[in-house]
Amino acid sequence: MGIIKQLLGRLHPLIVHLPIGFIILGLLLQWRDRDRKEIQPVIALIYRWGGISAVMACITGYLQYLGEGYAFDTVKWHLWSGIATALFSFLMYAKVANLKMANVLSKIPMAAFSIVFFMLLSYTGHQGGNITHGSDYLVEPLPNNIKSALGFETFEKKDIALNESTWQEAQLYQDVISPILNNNCVSCHNPKKTKGGLLLHNKEGILKGGENGEVLLANNAPESELYHRMTLPLEDDLHMPPEGKRQPTKEEVALIGAWVDAGHPFEGSIGEAGLEKALFSTFFPKAHDYDFPDLDIAAASQEHILAVEETGVHVDPISASSNFLSVSAINKPQFSDSDLQSLLPIKDNLARLDLGGTEVTDKALEDLSQFPHLTVLKLDHTAVTGSTVQALASLRYLKTLNLAGSAFEPEHLPTLKTLPGLTKVFLYNTKVGGQGVAPIPDTEIMVDYGHYELPPIPSDSIVY
Repeated sequence: MGIIKQLLGRLHPLIVHLPIGFIILGLLLQWRDRDRKEIQPVIALIYRWGGISAVMACITGYLQYLGEGYAFDTVKWHLWSGIATALFSFLMYAKVANLKMANVLSKIPMAAFSIVFFMLLSYTGHQGGNITHGSDYLVEPLPNNIKSALGFETFEKKDIALNESTWQEAQLYQDVISPILNNNCVSCHNPKKTKGGLLLHNKEGILKGGENGEVLLANNAPESELYHRMTLPLEDDLHMPPEGKRQPTKEEVALIGAWVDAGHPFEGSIGEAGLEKALFSTFFPKAHDYDFPDLDIAAASQEHILAVEETGVHVDPISASSNFLSVSAINKPQFSDSDLQSLLPIKDNLARLDLGGTEVTDKALEDLSQFPHLTVLKLDHTAVTGSTVQALASLRYLKTLNLAGSAFEPEHLPTLKTLPGLTKVFLYNTKVGGQGVAPIPDTEIMVDYGHYELPPIPSDSIVY
């Protein structure tokens, strides 16, 4: 019997949409037929079926409440308003069908009945949505300042800030576990909204547990309800946080498990808990490796950009978060040294410049010293020999220099050492000999000479 009760209860999310559909359809047809009164019997039949299906929804909803362990305070308003909706459906049926039992209500305008009915249906549906997704489901994506203005509780996101050199000194609970719970769980488990009777905003609430008992079992993460529910499939009804809410990353879930297995300490550092560094590496600051300077600069004038593009040169923004630009002369192979003057109006914003396959010479390198934020420079397949490469020493952000297929001469290779920020040079198909990738002696500049050779494998000798 218990299995049948639970099965019928789980039909509630399916059946509950039937009365909603009938009632909305009845209200729409009633508004359309408000003057002609041609289809009143049809509307009455729709309301009758709305009432019948609402009764079914109430029964299955009550069985779901009994079988799924919901607290009565959680479902009571949804339950009573659902019963009221079912009764109101039959009342609307009686009034539209002009049954004698509805004569006592004949003086109340139908429009008033319809408005009250729609509001009742909306309230019932809203309460059901609160049970499934939480009361802040619709407003959750809004910024905190807007949510506060609307009267909703807000929870500021806490970042996990760890340093690779001092990670072991960070407090395990305060600096790592608490932010994870705050960002993913506390919106439903706080003093103003204690879902399941569980508080997760402080040590006392976590240790106390909820309506179903404790949520932590020291040194046993798989059997601890807090960790176990996080690892259930998202579609599982018991998965927490529920579907539609912000979900912790797999790295955050792993940290919760490791914390529980370490005895869920609320005091002490990561080092004292003896946890491995690999668990925390995701939260170490990532070194930025942009192909533009990590600087904030003013945007280039659109008038200047359009003027450059009119010369046949292509201009693109590098990133939506940056005002630096990428310029390419791929569609203007006749681009020459003198044409660099046309780029001067945007020189402060220019970070990537592609002059490959153009007519520029060594003189262009002298003029390029006027572009202070140049980071990537492509001079492949040009007449550049490298005799003036020293001029690029003023470009402190220049990291990549492509000279493949150019006239670059071997004697100028040592001069590349004078370029302060240079890390990579491409010299394939030039007069400079070499194979593969190798550093310039006594520098961190890696030179790609090309001419790669793949090692032979046994299948190469097979004759088919």
